[in-house]
Amino acid sequence: MTPSDAPSPRLGQPHAGGPPSPPRSTLVITAHAGDFVWRAGGAVALAASRGEKVTIACLTFGERGESAKAWRAGRKLDEIKAIRRDEAERAATTLGAEVRFFDAGDYPLLATAELTDQLVAVYRDTQPDVVLTHPTEDPYNGDHPAANRMALEARILAQAIGYPGEGEIIGAPPVFYFEPHQPEMSGFRPEVLLDITEVWETKRRALECLAAQQHLWDYYTDLAVRRGVQLKRNAGPNLGLAHKTMAEAYMRPYPQIAKELA
Repeated sequence: MTPSDAPSPRLGQPHAGGPPSPPRSTLVITAHAGDFVWRAGGAVALAASRGEKVTIACLTFGERGESAKAWRAGRKLDEIKAIRRDEAERAATTLGAEVRFFDAGDYPLLATAELTDQLVAVYRDTQPDVVLTHPTEDPYNGDHPAANRMALEARILAQAIGYPGEGEIIGAPPVFYFEPHQPEMSGFRPEVLLDITEVWETKRRALECLAAQQHLWDYYTDLAVRRGVQLKRNAGPNLGLAHKTMAEAYMRPYPQIAKELA
């Protein structure tokens, strides 16, 4: 998922006359502990399987709004945070990614200058080639648009040489919005269909790390099947795709840069 006019050198391949290039970097910015697994676990696993670096910036644990099972069981706030942190860490490890927690508090997740500044530091530290985050709309969960706004603002600030903070400025990594839980109500269009068939079992294992939201395991399995059907429908009949192709859907907020149409 990169602009076709600017392919990165292969992992470990040297630039002309230079040392091997660093691995490609993907940055995933999510509101809650489970979001990166449900919506982008396949993309994360694919990147990791290619030896790329994947960093997940998890703004909250989803402790208040997405942990009903634990609250009903009589768990306290700190216990729930610990449960969700453990789930997210195990899921990230399963997918092959590093996860960084910000504990910014959910329901509501509030955009602050401090939190945005922390995200700028993550951008400059990871130097992402690709950014994955929430879309701009979600009438069912205001934390998701809040995470989107901070992700985009921090991306812009991280490019500004005059913005204070450590690290080198970044370029303009392409951004992909992963699919919200209620796409029809969130203005989401599946503009990019990513074939995740080869890493589907890895994603499913990561889903099963999220016991606090077990009711979503089959939902996101079924969604991957439906998006896989759409992928095959749009890919043509002779590409040798698996009979049961699994896929994730993404949107692009910025133009794709290309020298030929494909």
